[in-house]
Amino acid sequence: MTLHLRPAPERTPRLAVLDMNGTTVTDGGAAERAVEQVLHARGVQGERLAEALAQSRRSAGLDRAELFSRVFTDDGGTARAASRAFSEAYDAMITAGAVAAVPGTEDTVHLLRERGVKVCFATGFGRHTQNSVLEALGWMGLADLSLCSEDAGRGRPFPDMVLTAVLALDIEDVRDVVVVGDTEADIVSGRRAGAGAAVGVLTGAQTAGELHAAGADAVVPSIADLPGLLWGEPEAR
Repeated sequence: MTLHLRPAPERTPRLAVLDMNGTTVTDGGAAERAVEQVLHARGVQGERLAEALAQSRRSAGLDRAELFSRVFTDDGGTARAASRAFSEAYDAMITAGAVAAVPGTEDTVHLLRERGVKVCFATGFGRHTQNSVLEALGWMGLADLSLCSEDAGRGRPFPDMVLTAVLALDIEDVRDVVVVGDTEADIVSGRRAGAGAAVGVLTGAQTAGELHAAGADAVVPSIADLPGLLWGEPEAR
């Protein structure tokens, strides 16, 4: 089933920029547990901890370094140390088997590439964490490109990762890009970049209403439904 308020993209895409956590990857809440672990270890407790965790959920899709800079507003050194500790804690969870592919992801990527659509995996996590996820899932080489916030200069909701992918993969027109993600930040990033389509999925952080309000051209149940949206074909399995 496809849930959309606007028609499917008319232009044939040449590049698909796919978010990772919540869109192509699931971690069973490991990232949020790592955030809580880091905050608690740095003395964030009680109401302050509850508010920080709520802020973390609201900032889904953003670079976690940005979250820690908001929590530790008066101490940049603590914020940077917290960001490093988060990466270490989350990487340990990945090694322990916390991440799994959203069903249909690999089939969707293979189908996109068979149709001549280049694929970029994009994430708000750091480069080491992104590589850890790709290695854990056996996805090294699955996509044409992988990008994280630090590769592009700024993370979501800025358009930098989408535009970096356009330049790196020699895409002539940003309107030939489809951006897919589970958060408002993913959608806004695609809109700001001028992508031809921004598609929301419901396997992650936010609802169809929130994704539409952010500017999604379409919302589908999962990444497996992307081929059906683009070409009217059965979902990937």
